[in-house]
Amino acid sequence: MMTRRTFLTTMAAAGAAAHPAMAGDGFLVAQSLPRTSMGVNIYSFGFGQRGKSTLEFLDYCAALGAGGIQAELSSLDSDSIKKLRERAEKLEMYLEIITGLPKDDSIAFERDVVAAKSVGAICIRSACLNGRRYETFSNLDDWRHFVSDSKARIARALPILEKHKMPMGIENHKDWTIDELVALMKEHSSEYFGVCLDTGNNISLLDDPMDVVTRLAPYAISTHIKDMAVSEYAEGFLLAEVPMGSGMLDMRAIARTIAKARPRTKFTLEMITRNPLKIPCLTEKYWATFPARNGAFLARSLTMVRTNPPRSPLPEPESMEASAHRQLEEDNVRTCLAYASSALALKSS
Repeated sequence: MMTRRTFLTTMAAAGAAAHPAMAGDGFLVAQSLPRTSMGVNIYSFGFGQRGKSTLEFLDYCAALGAGGIQAELSSLDSDSIKKLRERAEKLEMYLEIITGLPKDDSIAFERDVVAAKSVGAICIRSACLNGRRYETFSNLDDWRHFVSDSKARIARALPILEKHKMPMGIENHKDWTIDELVALMKEHSSEYFGVCLDTGNNISLLDDPMDVVTRLAPYAISTHIKDMAVSEYAEGFLLAEVPMGSGMLDMRAIARTIAKARPRTKFTLEMITRNPLKIPCLTEKYWATFPARNGAFLARSLTMVRTNPPRSPLPEPESMEASAHRQLEEDNVRTCLAYASSALALKSS
């Protein structure tokens, strides 16, 4: 339920974003807002803004009141690295760098780790699968090949992470179930290897969202903090990211659980303003790679969906004009940062 405080916080954030100025690099930037310790993941914004330099994205998020960023390095040039590090230090913002796992060799991966270290990043975020398990794989053999390949890539990454003392979090990216990811953590135990804990993704795999947070929090090197809304459709349910405080997740409990398990881990927002994702859990293909799952998972998830109807129709921003969509992205991020500061007490120190 949206409390009076949450409502006022949301309205204040939306109002502050109503008259942004256009910066020279093309980002919409309003007057700087009070800072929160929560950072922003670059996937919170569309491809146009993702194409800007990491330095420009850092300045943009500073103007929004964020405490740090999680983003790719747009340049590995030593001068660019130096400027980015100096700017982040001046703004007192943290950096988390996104990069892929090593493929057949580890040369490019080690280059990225060295660059992340040089820029002063506190960790790296990576993922085993760029897509979604139930869309990417249609049979169990393909899934098992992916598992084998992912473990080999992680094994190649670990010595490099340990050599450079750079922690890396693997995101639960709609690929691993909670049981599988916890087992992976135990199999590849290292102080430099853990998870990027996404608070909403595993709903798509029929995992209980609070169980995911509780079990992954001890391994959380980084995070993707988000609130979610759900609604039924013919083949399963729709899943949408919504501004924090307006969805079905207990964001206060999530924040407390992560902070207790990993006090030094940063909270990083991932608020993707897009149409709801279809979770086709009533189709045969969806179940092709889940031999260990049964109807209990389906029943629990559909019950969760039916007992948590959205407070308003799920957003469909992809039908908006591009400029309006970009503005809504910024408004949603502002609302989340304001909520983090007021409701979650994630204030800048």
